[in-house]
Amino acid sequence: MAEAHRNGNGASDGDDSVTRGAMKAFWQGHCKNASLQDVMLDSNAASLDEAEKPEIIALLPPVDGLRVLELGAGIGRYTKTLAETAAHVTSVDFVEKFVEKNRELHAAAHPNISFICGDVMQLEFEENSFDVVFSNWLLMYLSDSEVQRLAERMLRWTKPAGHVFFRESCHRQSGDRPRDSNPTQYRDPKEYHHMFETARSQQASSVYGFELGFSRCIRTYLQMKNNPHQMCWDWTKVTAADTTGDPSDVYYGHQSMRQFLDEQQYSINGILRYERMFGKNFVSTGGPETTAEFVPMLKLKAGEQVLDVGSGLGGGALYMAENHGVDVLGLDLSTNMVHIALNRAVSCSNGSVIYEVSDITKRDFPADSLDVIYSRDTLLHIPNKAEVFKKFFRWLRPGGRVMISDYCCGEGEWSDQFKAYVAQRHYTLHSVKDYGQLLSNAGFSNVLADDRSQQFCDVLLRETERASSEKDEFMKEFSQKDYDDLLTGWKSKVQRVHNGDQCWGLFVAKKLIN
Repeated sequence: MAEAHRNGNGASDGDDSVTRGAMKAFWQGHCKNASLQDVMLDSNAASLDEAEKPEIIALLPPVDGLRVLELGAGIGRYTKTLAETAAHVTSVDFVEKFVEKNRELHAAAHPNISFICGDVMQLEFEENSFDVVFSNWLLMYLSDSEVQRLAERMLRWTKPAGHVFFRESCHRQSGDRPRDSNPTQYRDPKEYHHMFETARSQQASSVYGFELGFSRCIRTYLQMKNNPHQMCWDWTKVTAADTTGDPSDVYYGHQSMRQFLDEQQYSINGILRYERMFGKNFVSTGGPETTAEFVPMLKLKAGEQVLDVGSGLGGGALYMAENHGVDVLGLDLSTNMVHIALNRAVSCSNGSVIYEVSDITKRDFPADSLDVIYSRDTLLHIPNKAEVFKKFFRWLRPGGRVMISDYCCGEGEWSDQFKAYVAQRHYTLHSVKDYGQLLSNAGFSNVLADDRSQQFCDVLLRETERASSEKDEFMKEFSQKDYDDLLTGWKSKVQRVHNGDQCWGLFVAKKLIN
């Protein structure tokens, strides 16, 4: 996007020494009282702090008994909470007044805190010194090259399997304090993804990299400031082989499944083409029509916690929040999907829907913490559905429900054309019957496994007819090839169903109360 590599005044990201000087001068002008308002650059700092701090703490990896490095600590908004359970906290900031205030507030009660006044780009620690590295509003005050170098240092300082968690303002300013100048780098979140995904550290005979746990927006800022661009990330240090696998064999040269999806099926253009067929904010079969039919089967209650797996552009999540008063976490592996959904969140959500980039096969939630898990035409990308369904069962509270629609296959032998299609898309398909059995095996009861293939075909034909009648409008946004590809694809799906290769299943199940 145009905002990438640009600061608050619209100036390009320049020489590192110039950037560091501008940042230091900026903070020297905003640290007079070393107050909460100074740190947060907002007149409503107290209310924001009260609401967002518990949210951030809840998202952090566990720090109990561990060694924590806190970068950009400010006056210690998080230092005290970290020190209450961590074995030791090394708290760093480059504004002397902030460090003094942090020490004044917290040193006496927490002797396990070391305070350092210094520039993060000048810090040196031994390899594998910390279990968790945490920063809050730090990277946006560094140049691109500095962020890249700091990511590599964080990787080196963190123990294997340790975490790096950071939170940043993206795209635009959030605090309302007047500023004569603003050298802050309001990046596109995808830039942070790239910088940390590509970081590497050679240690002895091993090469380490970061694996994304999740990236998501901060609910507090969406609710209180209508800002969906306050973002946080959780990364784990793993051997580089764990982050890439063997891309030449698995993902046609792409580093990960997420990269494969973002650059192939779910490129920005690919997503918007799908949306043109399915309906505004939808990228699954039937769009608003099937959503309005299926969701009432869940008997949602206001205040329930819903996990939408493969939330796409957020159509289903928004429908459930707006019509049933539930809180939804929309999770998707595609950064492109979440990027678009976040950019629309201001006009579509009151904070009841939060979007997250993460891999459901690697994500975890507390047991008995969710009321409903909802997924539309997503799990076809997952090879080991049995393990994912076990996780679903563990996460749901007693009485919790799961609803899934997904691509399936027929009971007979696959045609060569269908085998090629499934291989090209990296799908893993089961028959409707076997899919339902996987849910039962995971512990679910009252399993409905309904073959909706005829409905699938009917919907596809209606969508094809609508696309044909609206071709002139379609061509204003897309190419003739886009149009031809979509119609060919829709017709091919119908043909595969008629041939007995492809099916579409709807699955509903429950975790019994006892």
